[in-house]
Amino acid sequence: MLNKKRVIIDTDTAGDDTIAILTALHYFQVEGIMITGGNVQFDQQVENALYTIQVAGRSGQVPVYKGHERPLMGLGNKEHRTVEDVHGRDGMGDSFFEKALQSPAEGHAVDFLIETVHNNPGEIHLLAIAPLTNIAMAIKKDPTIVPKIPHLYIMGGTNNALGNITPSAEYNFFVDPEAAKIVLQSGIPMTMVGWEMCTQYSIMDDQDHEHIEALKTAGSEFFKDINKVVMKFNKSVHKLNGTTHPDTLLAAVAANEEIMTKSNLYHVDVETVGELTRGYSLVDVNNRLERVKNVRVCEEIDRNRFKGMLIEVLRSIQ
Repeated sequence: MLNKKRVIIDTDTAGDDTIAILTALHYFQVEGIMITGGNVQFDQQVENALYTIQVAGRSGQVPVYKGHERPLMGLGNKEHRTVEDVHGRDGMGDSFFEKALQSPAEGHAVDFLIETVHNNPGEIHLLAIAPLTNIAMAIKKDPTIVPKIPHLYIMGGTNNALGNITPSAEYNFFVDPEAAKIVLQSGIPMTMVGWEMCTQYSIMDDQDHEHIEALKTAGSEFFKDINKVVMKFNKSVHKLNGTTHPDTLLAAVAANEEIMTKSNLYHVDVETVGELTRGYSLVDVNNRLERVKNVRVCEEIDRNRFKGMLIEVLRSIQ
């Protein structure tokens, strides 16, 4: 039996973030969605989140809050690296959907997070599928939220594996490693699902896409549309035979931890100054540093059960 957790999602909505949002709306009570600077231009990310809620048939029911548009150290007009080449110019596979009916909520995402956690101590889990800027800023602004957050699920980093934006770094940690360091050292109980879990267990190849298209639902059609660009990118750049779904994998693990068939508690930290390794996540598997074990790291996934959850979500959206 799945636990109906109450969650806040922190996202840089493009591509797989949208399917993760649909998954969360299916399995959780979603209190709100926060937008962080990341995948594509910020206002496009906001629009993508609003449209995804509409696809789920929940327009007007889940507030979307604008958060920080740049990383903690993103000073002045300097832009962080966006990845339209991965997700399309609109972040949605160059689908250019109609404008969503819903508008963003008033107020800042960080204030929404702090207020919601204080009003519901021990009840609000966090799903972090973006650079960790908003969550780090909330912790810095009001550290008293930390003991009131029961669990934080992070899609980010790698466990001694190849990165996806540089050889040494996964994108979410690379964009804002200072924020990642603050969050990882915060003391919040947390689970990390790294990029290598995505490449090992979440890839949907051509046959998987045929299974999904055969559902012939609005959900499966949306899935096909938003994955048009990333399929080509993965085959040419990452040498992966299919679409990758790190954020959806994270949402699925949070919804049903039984699909995570192996995990261990390790000391995890992030490199912030390395010339070649900025954003690298150090996972001390052999405890050589003898530091506090602060993160439960996902190490194996039941791939068939994950795909079953994805199919269930997409089938439910008519």
